[in-house]
Amino acid sequence: MEKKTKKQTKLHIKTGDTVKVIAGDDKGKTGKVLAVDTAKTRAFVEGINIVTKHVKPTAAKPQGGIEKKEAAVHISNLMLVDPKSGEATRTGRKIGENGKLVRYSKKTGEVING
Repeated sequence: MEKKTKKQTKLHIKTGDTVKVIAGDDKGKTGKVLAVDTAKTRAFVEGINIVTKHVKPTAAKPQGGIEKKEAAVHISNLMLVDPKSGEATRTGRKIGENGKLVRYSKKTGEVING
């Protein structure tokens, strides 16, 4: 029996974007997106949703111990920060000058690079 996979859709944020958390324990904080998991619609954001992970000793880390690292945040809880104004903004898509879809800020109307 084959496993069904979720259809991957375009998301309003990409790796490298600066985002603001709009819901959850870290509400109001901003950070840079490290990675995006499109299948689970989650993103890893620098300094957001820090969890403690117990690591067993291995050859690479013979000491083992406790690590603090970022956990995934659902994309619906993140909002893109407009590079021009520095405020959180909704995004839209429109066809750019070269005929490709580009993201733009709904607040300022500026095209967002990336």
